[in-house]
Amino acid sequence: MPQRTRLDDDHCAIAQALDVVGDWWTLLIVRDTARGVHRFDELQAELGVSRKVLTERLRLLVAAGVLTRTPYQDRPVRHEYRLTPRGRALLPVLVALQDWGDTWVLGEGETMATATETSLEAQRVHELLGTRVPAVQLMGHEGELCDPVAGDTPYTVLYCFPGAYARQDAYPPGWAGIPGARGCTLESCSYRDQLAEFTAAGATVHGVSSQRPDEQRAFAEKEDLRFPLLSDADLALTAALRLPTFRAAGVSRMKRLTLVVDGDRVVRDVQYPVTDVVASVGAALAKVKSLTEEAG
Repeated sequence: MPQRTRLDDDHCAIAQALDVVGDWWTLLIVRDTARGVHRFDELQAELGVSRKVLTERLRLLVAAGVLTRTPYQDRPVRHEYRLTPRGRALLPVLVALQDWGDTWVLGEGETMATATETSLEAQRVHELLGTRVPAVQLMGHEGELCDPVAGDTPYTVLYCFPGAYARQDAYPPGWAGIPGARGCTLESCSYRDQLAEFTAAGATVHGVSSQRPDEQRAFAEKEDLRFPLLSDADLALTAALRLPTFRAAGVSRMKRLTLVVDGDRVVRDVQYPVTDVVASVGAALAKVKSLTEEAG
């Protein structure tokens, strides 16, 4: 094990948490296991860390109850590493760090629900093209657990939005002044109005936000949506795909973006930033039709 300095402030939860995850490699391991990278060699390739350092950090995280070590091969015995409930509870910490980095390190300190097309944040999102969406479970607005990727259609359109509410007075203070925040109702209603065309083209539509399911349900009922809204309130999908967020009224909100995912969970199209929500819906439909024609 590496030489560690014990933090003596037993009454400070920050100090005690840093005693577990204060080393930068530990949080990067948590980041990559959340993305679906579970095996030693895969983690080493992703992180570019030495085998010795990775072995030490994995041992530390298992001992701390952040990761669990599970055999996936008998001869020889090999293990994979998965987040425990204690480990998954770190995902909001990762998202908060990413948000801070996007805003204050890569950005200019402005709270935004979007980004510029040439930003490093936008580049990171577009690098999702060709990657796979890890299997996660999100709560649907009807209270059921759902995979964000539909299993019964060739394609899934995942449109991520900051927040939509049944009542105007439910929006966070200053919402209209946050660049990119407005337009969620129009976006959802545009998908509703063109849902038959998406279905005919072989696509399921899922809306995703970090709102609570009851907020999503009230909005879906008010606007008569006929497709699921999924709650990423625990930030599982956000952390898995490193999706960009912003903070409003003390809550991490998803920035507006759209992914088209195929039946193998591979991202086939990325829209970010989305500056024209109606045009974005049309572009998603055109992409699904194009993919269906190519496959046909």
